[in-house]
Amino acid sequence: MEQKEIITRLRKVEGQVRGLQRMVKEGQDCEAIITQLMAARSALDKVGVSIVTNHLEQCLSSPNSQHQVERMLNLVFSRYATSSSGEGQATEG
Repeated sequence: MEQKEIITRLRKVEGQVRGLQRMVKEGQDCEAIITQLMAARSALDKVGVSIVTNHLEQCLSSPNSQHQVERMLNLVFSRYATSSSGEGQATEG
């Protein structure tokens, strides 16, 4: 995925998040908010996968890339495990 497409997708996610803010402010139905939240998270996850894929492709095309690939995979898997378990979530306040 090209940088321009990544930026476009991130802007769409930004719009989804602003929509979520509006929904919460207006006191809309919890189920509708959760549905939109899941859609935004899914879109953001897809962008993240694209960014990691692009980086790994660049690493693999460079000489002596094994260390970079291993480091990136460890980073991705450790962050994914933390994110999936609900730990390390950003908190406000």
